[in-house]
Amino acid sequence: MDIFKGVEADITLEMSPQKPRIGLLGGAFDPPHLAHRALAEAAITALALDELIVLPTGQAWHKARPLSPAEHRVAMARLLFAGLPRVTVDERETCRAGATYTIDTLRELIDERPGAQWFLIIGADQARAFGTWREWRSILALATVCVAARGGSDGGASSLEGDLAGHALMLPLPRMDLSATQIRERVAAGQPVSDLAGSAVAGYIARQHLYSART
Repeated sequence: MDIFKGVEADITLEMSPQKPRIGLLGGAFDPPHLAHRALAEAAITALALDELIVLPTGQAWHKARPLSPAEHRVAMARLLFAGLPRVTVDERETCRAGATYTIDTLRELIDERPGAQWFLIIGADQARAFGTWREWRSILALATVCVAARGGSDGGASSLEGDLAGHALMLPLPRMDLSATQIRERVAAGQPVSDLAGSAVAGYIARQHLYSART
């Protein structure tokens, strides 16, 4: 696994063929975009995942703005990740009442699939705030946290600091300067977004008239 060369963590990745390796990729996906798909592909390869579960968030405790209806975000996620082997979109968090917390989802999945190895894939911005997550130490005990760093675009995310230092792996990605905010702004301005979100997601946004009145 040369992709993790130089990682400042004392983690040994067990490659037991008897233990399924399952990755978790959560997010608002409002909307999902091509950087999310690139991250999924990189994680599957680098971590030798048997499965990657994509988890659109329900009521995000850390988001100041209201999210688009869950049905749209789930539908767009399914369109974006369609055709990627070993990827499934799980809508359990959107069905949960109250705020969404990663630790609750992780425990549910562990109960459903005992014996699996779990890998939680997060972005650099999420990594910087990881110490504010509910029961973050328990998350570290239950899963290997993998932080995506996009080619220097994350402002110093090439090394781990704070609560994750020595407890997580870096997952380097090619630089992709795009975001959900950028897509929402483009749509609101009447500009095309296929190059950022892919044609399927862009078509869905247009058909459902999403983001036309807000960013």
